[in-house]
Amino acid sequence: MLTQKQIKEIKEHLDKAQNPLFFFDNDVDGLCAFLLLRRYIGRGRGVAVKSYPDLAKSYFRKVRELNADYIFILDKPVVSKEFWEEVDKINIPVVWIDHHALDNQEVPKFVNYYNPIYNKDKASEPTTYLCYQISKREEDMWLALVGCIADKFIPEFYEEFGKKYPELYLETEEAFDIYYKSQIGKIIQIFAFALMDRITNVINMLRFLIKAKSPNEVLEERSDNHTMHKRFKEINSKYQKILERAKQVGEKADDLLFFKFGGDLSISSDLSNELSYRFPGKIIVVAYTTESKANISARGESVRGVILKAIQGFENATGGGHENAVGATVKIEDLDKFRENMEMLVK
Repeated sequence: MLTQKQIKEIKEHLDKAQNPLFFFDNDVDGLCAFLLLRRYIGRGRGVAVKSYPDLAKSYFRKVRELNADYIFILDKPVVSKEFWEEVDKINIPVVWIDHHALDNQEVPKFVNYYNPIYNKDKASEPTTYLCYQISKREEDMWLALVGCIADKFIPEFYEEFGKKYPELYLETEEAFDIYYKSQIGKIIQIFAFALMDRITNVINMLRFLIKAKSPNEVLEERSDNHTMHKRFKEINSKYQKILERAKQVGEKADDLLFFKFGGDLSISSDLSNELSYRFPGKIIVVAYTTESKANISARGESVRGVILKAIQGFENATGGGHENAVGATVKIEDLDKFRENMEMLVK
């Protein structure tokens, strides 16, 4: 949780920002965090950050193009030094709200950084949850819930949500039960798959969601969200086929479920989440391969330390995230050795 002092400070920044630019991580937690703050102040533009693992320098051009007077960074665990250098040149205020560990990364003094991991209570609720602490608009509770469940977290207002939307409520203490057994999960996947679309369609989605009044407006296919539903159907069809292959691997796996796939659909994070739900107790490693590198999503008890050990010594390898959910990249020629390392470490 953010402290009351932190909430007050962030609200003051939002009040000052007349033309803010929100950079948010290209996932459902990042998206919903942006939507909550954008709907709260009624102004600003949002940019989904697809660069991994950092917010790359190339995104800074958006600051100049849109003549932003404030930068907000949401749910992005790493920001490149080159991006900070550009910010420093024009002396623009920055507010960074996140819930990942910094991993020895230095935060420039001019950045207003907020992360509950470094508070006294050392919590790590999703960025969506933190932004709902700030906005507290009851009409946006559904968006707050969607972002939290997408990040495997049931907020304390879930029962209140259930009274408002009983048809979407599922009595459980497991966040991924809600994800994979209720219509909330469908909303999450609609959002996640829509973020994979081309920029024009992502912008149209943001415009729709900035105005949407309820989760049912998302679930119901209409003229103003037709593109979102079309994208969902296209990707979900491919996703289900890849998932079936991954499940076959999972049925034969012992402690480590290692699944590799390629193609035009980078869905390693979505797959690793669902596989962790379907195969509890196993370490899940999903590798999406391209010609030059493998993007890896891993899930499991204390998997972060295991992944970081497995990539040690690999040139240009990256890794980080939460204790039980991490992402990594390795060069394609190192993938077999990475798998060997994982098999040695998971015994």
